[in-house]
Amino acid sequence: MSTVKDHGHRHKEHEGADLAHAARTSLEAAGEQWTDMRESIFTALAAIEKPASAYDIADSVSKARGKRVAPNSVYRILDLFVRTNLARRVESINAYIANSHPGCLHDCIFLVCDSCGSATHIDDDGLSRSVRKTAESAGYVDIRPVIEVRGRCAQCD
Repeated sequence: MSTVKDHGHRHKEHEGADLAHAARTSLEAAGEQWTDMRESIFTALAAIEKPASAYDIADSVSKARGKRVAPNSVYRILDLFVRTNLARRVESINAYIANSHPGCLHDCIFLVCDSCGSATHIDDDGLSRSVRKTAESAGYVDIRPVIEVRGRCAQCD
């Protein structure tokens, strides 16, 4: 997963141990516990280059722990991660990516490659603001824009 930056907001991109620390800090600030299982799932998610399904993550964590981890347990934790901004869900392919800047709140805007499966997350506050305003003028509340653009990435073209 790659991220295109500077579309209306600057933030620090985390990776490796720094990303795990930022995720833990963010989760605990939200009043949640950073358990061994949550850490294992976040570590597995962050290690996968492309959006990963709960089954992919369950397989990875199962191998690392030496015992089977049920995908249902992974889904529950991934839902928590999405709610607390540690992960993003690529809706069209039912897959997840680690948020490389968990302390920043942004709407989800993805460019998804139909060929290789990569997903590029874009932070564009202006685009999100426009979508929110349009939805509000149509009477919607509790708006959570999820914008996905499908096509072929530069490496696959």
